[in-house]
Amino acid sequence: MDLVLIRHPEVAVEAGVCYGQTDVPLRRDVRELASTLTTRMNALSVPACIDGWHTSPLRRCASLAHALATGTHVDARLSEMHFGAWEGRKWDAIDHALVDAWAADIEHARPHGGESLAQFADRVLAWFRETCADRDGAVHVIAHAGVVRVLAAHLLGVSRENALQWPLDFGALAWFRRVRGQWLLVRWNA
Repeated sequence: MDLVLIRHPEVAVEAGVCYGQTDVPLRRDVRELASTLTTRMNALSVPACIDGWHTSPLRRCASLAHALATGTHVDARLSEMHFGAWEGRKWDAIDHALVDAWAADIEHARPHGGESLAQFADRVLAWFRETCADRDGAVHVIAHAGVVRVLAAHLLGVSRENALQWPLDFGALAWFRRVRGQWLLVRWNA
């Protein structure tokens, strides 16, 4: 089984703003982005999407999924982490003591009033278990950096805290393959 995860392309939001589950638009035309992504996936020999794209309902993901295929599976469990009171605020305008408290217990702290990393991961992994557990064919997903990193940590058996530090560009591809029950990383940030 192959799991192909695509981070949404660049959004029309000022740099340095925490936007988690805030529904923001893409910076560029979605048809152009879909064409570029299709070309890149073909060049990388990514398995074809037969069963439709799975996507977050947030338009920065869903609009691209809809442009790529007529069959999409929209699932709120693929939404980015909810940052509560920090949503829409500049990171440097958030009280540094609150950010430090969050960093000190990244797995369970929720000084913003939104989701903890553990709650977020539980939601994403529930989608994964339901969608990918007994599947043989490829699953294609348009999601958020947090979703991709949480799934990568789970599949590769590394800590979520470490995976959150991995670079992942807008529009980047992460491709995993299950071979004899073991998940392998085929491509990261491609």
